[in-house]
Order: sequence, then C-alpha cells, then structure tokens
Amino acid sequence: MFRSSQERQKERVLKRHAVLQAAVRMFNERGFHATSLDDVAASLGVTKPVIYHYLGNKDQVLFECVRLGLTQIREAAVAARAAEGTGLDRLKAFLRRYAEVNMDDFGRCVIRTGDETLSPESRREFRALKGEIDRDMREVIAEGVADGSIYAKDVRLTAFTLAGALNWPARWFDPEGPESRSEVAAAMVEILCEGLRRRDGAGNSV
Repeated sequence: MFRSSQERQKERVLKRHAVLQAAVRMFNERGFHATSLDDVAASLGVTKPVIYHYLGNKDQVLFECVRLGLTQIREAAVAARAAEGTGLDRLKAFLRRYAEVNMDDFGRCVIRTGDETLSPESRREFRALKGEIDRDMREVIAEGVADGSIYAKDVRLTAFTLAGALNWPARWFDPEGPESRSEVAAAMVEILCEGLRRRDGAGNSV
C-alpha cells in the first residue's frame, strides 16, 4: 500500500525530531566536541548518512538544536504579551516558561553552547535570535513599568539579571530530583519578581 505525501511528510518530521532528540541529549551530556555523528547514529541504530539526509553536518545539527530551544522561548514571549493581566503578571508567565525551557533538552543546549562552537554563519543567526529574546524581555518589563505594576529603574539591567538567574538551572537542575521543572521555575520566578513589585511612597512593595 502506498503512503500519501502527507503521511511521508509526517514520518520525515518524526524521524528528524528523533535524530535531534538523540543529538541534543548527547551534546548536553558529553559536550559538542566529544560527540560525533557516528555516536548519534549508533544510538538510533542508523547510519551517519541518515543524519546527513535529515539535518546535514554536525554544525547544522547543533544549530538546529539551539534554534529549537530559542524558538520555544520566543513563543513564550509572544504568548505572555498577548495574555491578560498586568505587566508583572505577563512577565511572570514569560519567565516561568523561559526557565522551564532552559531546564529541558533544547534549552539546556542553548545555554551550554558557546558562540565559538558554531560556524560563522550559524553564530550570526544564533546571536540574532538571542538578541530578539533579550528585546522581548525588555519590552515585557517596560510594559510593566508603564502600567505601574513593575518597579525597575534600569530595564536593560533588570533583563540581564533575570536572564542570568534563569539560565543557570540549565546547569544544575536534576530532572530526577524531588521537584519538577515547573515547580522550580515558579519558585525562582517568585523570588526574582518580589523585588520588582511597585513601591508605595515609603519604598515598600505593594
């Protein structure tokens, strides 16, 4: 029985994602340089040409892994900005998802991948995507400052501080630990955002 073009496309997407999932886990566990495409292929029971067919060379595989992580964060920013509530409410929603992504496979790969690891072309796109996320975060913070729900003297520094804190779980979070990604993310965001609550005349958070 012949498969339809839609079925073939679905199968291709699933196989491509399986390759990416295997690759990103090895990159995270062993490091990019210590992982070969032969290793990835062997873990899936396929040959290296199969990986070339679906994704290309090793640099392209790595870039696609980090692109997926960054895309998830950008989608979180878009969803948060479209949500109801104050600027602080929207920022919290964005930050919780930001942290959750960074504790998952593709987000961890983003944090653990240095610019120098990528080819010049991939490096430029990687930096551009990270720049977009930085702008997203600053805009959400600025909206909260504008509506009075966020107290932040320096939006740029606030964004850097939040991102720095929420990038770090990519290195220490244990998925086998007692708390889930969402629980850790929610707790961290509450701690960080307590200092962003707007102040009364005496400088107390309200």
